[in-house]
Amino acid sequence: MPDRTKREPQPQSVGGMSESLTRPKPPPRVFISAAEQSADEHAAALIQAFRTTRPDAVFAGLAGPAMQAQGCICFHDMTRRSAMAAAALGRIPEALRLLRRLKEYLASEKFDVAVMVDSPALNLPIARHARRAGTPVLYYIAPQTWAWGPKGWRNRRVRARVTRLACIWPFEEPYFRQAGIPADFVGHPSFDRLLAVSVTEDDIRRFRGDASPLITLLPGSRRHVVEEVLPGQLEVAAALAIRHRGIRFAVVAANDEVGALVDAALARFGRALPVRVVRGAENRALAISAADMALVASGTITLEVAYRRTPMLVMYNTNPLTYHLVGRWLIRTPHLSIPNILAGRRIVPEFMPYYRSVDPIIAAAVEWLSTPGKLEKVRRDLEETIRPLVRAGAADRTAAILSDMLAAPSPRDAGPAAAK
Repeated sequence: MPDRTKREPQPQSVGGMSESLTRPKPPPRVFISAAEQSADEHAAALIQAFRTTRPDAVFAGLAGPAMQAQGCICFHDMTRRSAMAAAALGRIPEALRLLRRLKEYLASEKFDVAVMVDSPALNLPIARHARRAGTPVLYYIAPQTWAWGPKGWRNRRVRARVTRLACIWPFEEPYFRQAGIPADFVGHPSFDRLLAVSVTEDDIRRFRGDASPLITLLPGSRRHVVEEVLPGQLEVAAALAIRHRGIRFAVVAANDEVGALVDAALARFGRALPVRVVRGAENRALAISAADMALVASGTITLEVAYRRTPMLVMYNTNPLTYHLVGRWLIRTPHLSIPNILAGRRIVPEFMPYYRSVDPIIAAAVEWLSTPGKLEKVRRDLEETIRPLVRAGAADRTAAILSDMLAAPSPRDAGPAAAK
């Protein structure tokens, strides 16, 4: 008698394996957010690194030109008008509107992982929406809670909103782990770029010419920083030119917009200076390496100046009222510039967060140039501080963390109560 027992349909097998086991995995879908030009470049490098193992991966989010060039789908571009400190206040209405749109976007798209790159003022609120949508969050370039604000409250907020941290400084890994936040030191992404550009002694000799000394000015990459810092740098340069007949200057234009600002500032300055304007990463590296000393706007560029062992005076000139009303109550670190933070002591002078006069900057420059052995000591201090940190592959190590997160069981565990 035929067996009429009802049986569950079985998947067809291919080569002894079931169809369910051989079906290819769907491409990973990653939300990624970068709000500034440098973060856009770091995020683009991460996308490129991740796609070496998963070329089918889909990235979408807040994407600048570099990320879009890597095939990232642009939900919104914040990089074209990025700002620092108080200048960012003018973008609050734009950010609030964007956050409302992103809340719906993250809830409807159900990404596998969300990656935040730097910019915690914007990205921590986005991380909150991602976690509430059930999406794990990787934060690349960890929020500097060790430097700003009440760290206990800020770390609790990071712990609630971030699944894993990729830290760019070695001291951050134990700091965040002590606060209960999974963190890994991946290295600084800028070192990949710096290691790719070498400068020879012949290059330096040709660039310097008959300069004695050569001073390089780096006024920053953002319009408002250049407008605040460059006039003071030019005043310092003019004062040094009076004291040193053989002095020469190089001004680094970080991009075309800065180049136009530099040209206009030099035209307005009214005093002739022996100055040349340089553009491009290779020429910037040469202008920094060849200099006896640099006048530098505070920011990531100080890392490159330190990497090239060039003594620097670090400048930033924010609004004094804003600093006294807000900034002075939030800053928790005794040093503000990257070289001094890394060294744990003052190895280069800081004239920040603002200065009322350039006279102290002139005095510091004159002392360095007139004291035998002073510049060489600063070079040694920079060498000892930076060399232990130099290693390539930050994007590759962060891509490996992203792969680990995607391989983990689906973490749709972050309901509304999970992200505060």
